[in-house]
Amino acid sequence: MNPAIHELILNATGAEKAFPLEVVQRLWRGYGQIVRYGLSGGDRSSVIVKQVKLPRQTGLSHQRKLRSYQVETAWYERWSSHCDADCRVPACLGSAGFADGRLLVLEDLNPAGYPYRRSRANPEEIQTCLRWLAHFHATFFGQQPTDLWPTGTYWHLQTRPDEWQALTDINLKYAAAVIDQTLRDSPYQTFVHGDAKLANFCFSPDGKQVAAVDFQYVGGGPGIKDVAYFIDSCLDGDACERQQDQLLDVYFQALKQALHTTQKTVDADAVVKNWRSLYPIAWTDFHRFLKGWSPGHWPSSSYSERVARQVISQLQTSHGREHASVGN
Repeated sequence: MNPAIHELILNATGAEKAFPLEVVQRLWRGYGQIVRYGLSGGDRSSVIVKQVKLPRQTGLSHQRKLRSYQVETAWYERWSSHCDADCRVPACLGSAGFADGRLLVLEDLNPAGYPYRRSRANPEEIQTCLRWLAHFHATFFGQQPTDLWPTGTYWHLQTRPDEWQALTDINLKYAAAVIDQTLRDSPYQTFVHGDAKLANFCFSPDGKQVAAVDFQYVGGGPGIKDVAYFIDSCLDGDACERQQDQLLDVYFQALKQALHTTQKTVDADAVVKNWRSLYPIAWTDFHRFLKGWSPGHWPSSSYSERVARQVISQLQTSHGREHASVGN
């Protein structure tokens, strides 16, 4: 084991020995790995270590990745302690930066009661995640995302010029800036997780409690961006369309309760009205990224395509055709 990693783990946990148990996940494009380490002689039986090793690369994608790991470290060091049991996250036990990377020593959520991951979720588990998001958004409602992404999510327009250039849907391409600005202009801003897909939630055995991981793209924005992305990660287009209203009701009911519990001085009904109106816009914002990231045939009858056409039409009416159509 790398002596620097070993020393950091021991200092962070008070253990006498640390030893690798398994590689939990390889990080995207060779940027390192997440490893579970066993411990002896301390209070914990194991920890998770996120080992980021920066390859020798340049370019926008590399800079985005580099910044994302800096943001995640800042999130754990400065902000994660604000999360309670209703928006559970792993405790940060230690961190360190090196010339060629950085390390995070995190609580292992498996022995903490969240040992299960899901590739598919049942309705109760989906609702559990939506309630987690509601409490997370209420917890950070109105906060300035200091040291985080000013605009959270990995797909927002300013960080994805290559995907925008590759977009062949001309109407969506020239509506992209207005869609982005509409989300930014919401008077109700919070922190968004930024990558709130099903794979980043850890479940209790009964599926009634959940914790979240992977905060590389946490930052500012209206919470509905997380909600649209999460629902898209769980369900196919037909199911999204059928269940949309029910799932949004679950989320917004939990949000109103969480805003009250966290004593936020805001009109909860006004937040719900604004964010609900932004749901199709947030959906289309992510769809814009996907169509640029994976150009190809997107059936015009699909749910996402129909939502996008409706959003573009509404934006052309409300913002002027010259700002949201080919005439730009």
